[in-house]
Amino acid sequence: MTDKLFDLTGQVAIVTGTSRGLGQYFAMALAKAGADLVLTSRKRETLAPFEAEIKALGRRAVSLELDVCNQESIEKMVAEAEAAYGQLHILVNNAGCNIRKPALDVTWDDWNTILDTNLRGSFFVAQAVARRMIAKNYGRIVNIGSVTSVFGYAGLAPYGASRGGVRQMTMSLADDWGKHGITVNCLAPGWFRTEQNKVLYENQEWVEYLCDRIPVKRPGQPHDLDGAVVFLASEASRYITGQTLLVDGGISTGATRAAVAPKK
Repeated sequence: MTDKLFDLTGQVAIVTGTSRGLGQYFAMALAKAGADLVLTSRKRETLAPFEAEIKALGRRAVSLELDVCNQESIEKMVAEAEAAYGQLHILVNNAGCNIRKPALDVTWDDWNTILDTNLRGSFFVAQAVARRMIAKNYGRIVNIGSVTSVFGYAGLAPYGASRGGVRQMTMSLADDWGKHGITVNCLAPGWFRTEQNKVLYENQEWVEYLCDRIPVKRPGQPHDLDGAVVFLASEASRYITGQTLLVDGGISTGATRAAVAPKK
């Protein structure tokens, strides 16, 4: 019975932003749980090697072009995904970007790029997929947020605003679509090394500072997210919606090292 709760056999999952990084780990975790995949990237040809990896597991996979900043591209991708499989069960809204700058250096275009990609893009992808899910009275939508959905960090004002918006959007969509058998949740990773932030991890002093603030004393590893994404995509989470699941090693506790009292 327990295995069946997490079994995604026969399910079709769209994972956006799968040309690299965490998106590929999300897709692979779903495939290993039994799902067939729709992979997306702005450049479809970049997906070919990863598509082959998914198919090597015995799963079906199709690669589609997607620019989440373009509504026509969103509608085209979702229509092609539905045509390929006939139905859509799971969406992992992963595509995103960041431009790391001090707040005084952020430009108008920087703000628009980040918010249009991370927040507006996530909404309209969810909307297009939900229309198909509503027709089947079933769906699992997992919006990818961040520890910045609940915490503020210097140099990340627009990014934090976009991820905080994803959290709020998740709650609203959960209320909108719950009556249609659709759950909508936010998976919020903590500090994981990605292409967007790899420069930070080249500073060993910063890494040590970070680890000191994480209760489990290390940054996240990509496979630390496997269980969470499968859980939120599966029947195991059928009565959970509108929630933000932080997978962050505990950094959101606000833990800092307490001073040790001097010996007397």
